[in-house]
Order: sequence, then structure tokens, then C-alpha cells
Amino acid sequence: MRNVVAAVALAGALSGVLAGCSSGTPGSSSGSSSGAPTSGTSTPGSTGFSGSNPTSAPVQPPVSISEEKPVVPPNVTPIPPDKVDTTSLSDTYRDEAYVFGDGRDVEVFGVGGGCKEARAEVSAQSAALVQITLVTITKQPPGTVCTQEIRQVPLTVRLDAPLGTRRLVLESREETG
Repeated sequence: MRNVVAAVALAGALSGVLAGCSSGTPGSSSGSSSGAPTSGTSTPGSTGFSGSNPTSAPVQPPVSISEEKPVVPPNVTPIPPDKVDTTSLSDTYRDEAYVFGDGRDVEVFGVGGGCKEARAEVSAQSAALVQITLVTITKQPPGTVCTQEIRQVPLTVRLDAPLGTRRLVLESREETG
């Protein structure tokens, strides 16, 4: 009986420690410091935008990735693979992106889990291409234990103009927070 009580107490303690590793405040974000003329950002699980168009209404990520194959609603268009450059990304990242709404909303996929959060930043926009940086932020408060699972996180950014025929370049960066 004493072993059962000890096991329950240990499980409760681990639960409290793991709860401390949850991601930051929903909707919190920090803007790009790249100095690029136009930018937009998205935070983990966030459905809103910040950056170039703060008055935009929040947009739900349209593509569900809870299954092996993404579920794409009818009003969402996959960006053709020949228009998405993922050559600088590791295999951890998905090599796909989607456009929806009025053509200015782009959904990409970052990586998060455990003490890692994901965010997407529009780092550059021109007449020929759009560059989006997928940022992974590791936050591990002292004295906490973080799980090591990695999951795909849908992130939405808003462009200044519709993507149209422009090429999409995806890059990644890691930060500690």
C-alpha cells in the first residue's frame, strides 16, 4: 500500500513539473528584428497576426495535420512544390505550404513540443518572392524537466499582398528564450 501511495505522489509531482514546461502565453509574440521592410509573425497555436497588418481579423489555421495526410478544406490552395523552396530546412520540417483567404494568408509548419515553441516571421517580400523564417524557441525554466517530443505546428502569416505567382522561400532559426 505504501508503494501505491508513493507512486501516486510521484506521478502528481511529475505532473506539476511537466505543467511548468507548457508553452508561453497564447497570443504572445515578438516581432522580427531582421530590419526587413515588411513583416508579419505568428505564435504557436495563435490564430492572429501582428506586424504589417494589426487590424486584420484573426484567422484559424485551415489545414489539419492530426492525421498522416493533411486534411485540406476546399477554400485552401496548396502552393505547388516547385514554388516552395525548402532547401535550407532539415527533414524535421514539412515541405509544404498553403494559401487561403484573400491570397495574403499563408500557412506553414514549424516544430514545437516539450519546452519548444514555434513562430513564423515574414522576413522579406518582393515582387518575385516571399521569405518566411520558421523560428523554434527553446524555453526551459531552471529546475524543470522537458519532454523531447517534436510535433508539427501550423503557423499562419499575413502578407502585404497576395502571394500570387511569387516564389516562397522557407528558412529556419533556433532561439533560446
